[in-house]
Amino acid sequence: MSKPLLPIAEAQRRLFALAEPVGVETASLAQAAGRWASADIPAKRTQPAADLSAMDGYALRFADLPGPWRVVGESAAGRPLVTSVSAGEAARIFTGAPMPDGADTVLVQEEARREGDTLHLAGEGPPYVGRNTRRRGLDFTAGDRLIAAGERITPARLAVAATAGHGALPVRRRVRVAIASTGDELVEPGQPGPDAALPESNRAMLAALLADLPVELIDLGILPDRLDIQRDAFAHVACDLLVTTGGASVGDHDLVRPALEAAGATIDFWRVALRPGKPMMAGRLGDATVLGLPGNPVSAFVTAILFVRPMIAHLAGASDPLPSTSLGVLGEILPANNARADYLRGIERDGRVHVAAIQDSSMLLTLARSTCLVIRPPNAPAAQPGDHVELIDLA
Repeated sequence: MSKPLLPIAEAQRRLFALAEPVGVETASLAQAAGRWASADIPAKRTQPAADLSAMDGYALRFADLPGPWRVVGESAAGRPLVTSVSAGEAARIFTGAPMPDGADTVLVQEEARREGDTLHLAGEGPPYVGRNTRRRGLDFTAGDRLIAAGERITPARLAVAATAGHGALPVRRRVRVAIASTGDELVEPGQPGPDAALPESNRAMLAALLADLPVELIDLGILPDRLDIQRDAFAHVACDLLVTTGGASVGDHDLVRPALEAAGATIDFWRVALRPGKPMMAGRLGDATVLGLPGNPVSAFVTAILFVRPMIAHLAGASDPLPSTSLGVLGEILPANNARADYLRGIERDGRVHVAAIQDSSMLLTLARSTCLVIRPPNAPAAQPGDHVELIDLA
């Protein structure tokens, strides 16, 4: 009897256990963007480094309200007032400028009236001491942890690291990913071929699907259904992750598994309780992890979302490599499913999730028009309109 299909969560756990994250390096801010931090990143400086004005107006002592005041100078960003503000004095100040010594509050210019060097209150004035100021350390203080190891360097985290005094960051190096498609029926997109030929779409699709990740792609092209050619291609590529599409089932022309084993690979698992994408395999070949995806482009897409992208994130040092999900409200009845988890193509429209009526895994146009994958756990009961369903967003 064949072994039971492996649950998705167990397959992901076993996949991550096959390899440790790749090595670390120090990268410039521009090169660190999109990667994962390999160590905690603390602040090198306090932000703001001094008390600053949050508005254009006049810096003064709250105790001197309601004035009048004598204007004794000006403080601008990068050009602070070098003298202090004493009783009955004020300084013209602009947003982001350091507060002069002695001043504790900013009177906004809309509530001020100035006659020469004399300043008068023209409104109600600040209601409390410290109004319209940003205190030193409001954002963070030197030594604070800003980014934790395993967190991704997003644009916002990049900005906070730069503001905190970092010009380079500790990150994992880029993951080397080799991609190969297999099958005698395949031809390169846009190239002529016999009527039975099929334009190959998986390599371009996978490359686009991984474009936002810190990877170096190695294109192995289309490999024909010949054991020796596939074996040699697999044996000689230097990478961290080898991804194949096609030839992963049990037909006479499905040669990926025997070719991998002939090249020295060990297969950890094969066949997952997933629809579409059941005939997926994972293993090790030398220093590389191997993922054998189905050749069907829809199946390859779903397994890439669930396994290829998470594995790259794991290798790149992510503390949480799995895809994020959200909740949606179902727009129609869904029947109960069996022991395989379903990932259904759907569209979010008018606050509801509408699942495509035909889920045949050969239908790429349905995938192209979808904005989400609707997750149906194994043995899920029938669902009704208005029920909440878990989603992976594609848009």
